[in-house]
Amino acid sequence: MTCKRIISLVPSLTEALFAFGAGEKVIGRTRYCTLPPRLVRRAEIVGGTKKVDFEAALSLEPDFVVAVREENTKSDVERFCEAGVEVFVGEPQTVSGTLSMLRELAEAVGAADTSSIERAERVLERLGADGPERPARVFAPIWKNPYMSPGGDTYVSDVVEACGGANVFAGRTRYPEVTASEIEDAQPEVMLLPSEPYEFSAVDLAEFYALDVPAARLGRVHLIDGKLLTWYGPRMADALVQLARLIG
Repeated sequence: MTCKRIISLVPSLTEALFAFGAGEKVIGRTRYCTLPPRLVRRAEIVGGTKKVDFEAALSLEPDFVVAVREENTKSDVERFCEAGVEVFVGEPQTVSGTLSMLRELAEAVGAADTSSIERAERVLERLGADGPERPARVFAPIWKNPYMSPGGDTYVSDVVEACGGANVFAGRTRYPEVTASEIEDAQPEVMLLPSEPYEFSAVDLAEFYALDVPAARLGRVHLIDGKLLTWYGPRMADALVQLARLIG
């Protein structure tokens, strides 16, 4: 039976549900689910991605909850299950795997429009066919004080690879702390400074340009919208295109 009352605990997947044409079914969201603007405001806020207000959530009488392992807690997922609510739990780690996850979600909610998925699939196929002979070495920190980098087992790392890059810290797992010396030893040729989860800005550029790395010498230190690296859903196709241009 197709769900009719959805709570989404994942900002990017909330946006995806609206793109799929299932937005009218979204009756609950986190405070971080702000897209698409205006339309998403119809849904009630039920807390954050890491801490759900269960009294508020269950009062909405949901029959389907959308979550992912990276952003939501196991205990929150289990509480919804114990309350008899069906929970979709995604685990996005690669671009291709995430597109498959989006297809599963679209089917589960009876989506009317999967064109955004199909477009991203075409872009990914084209990037794979036109990939560079030697990928550019990329550093894409997610945090500062200390610096933290995505490891090779993350979605961000696979996005970089899909766009013609090689994550310089792909040999590590999850989100390791790294020092300025380690960044210099890794010799990145491109540095991508995202606006989230840490909000890198022009204020931070000087310290990255001070590093003895090719990216600094060649002027390839870029401030970018963090959603390009971490959001999955209707913006994936454009994100892949934009990142491929910066990395290539």
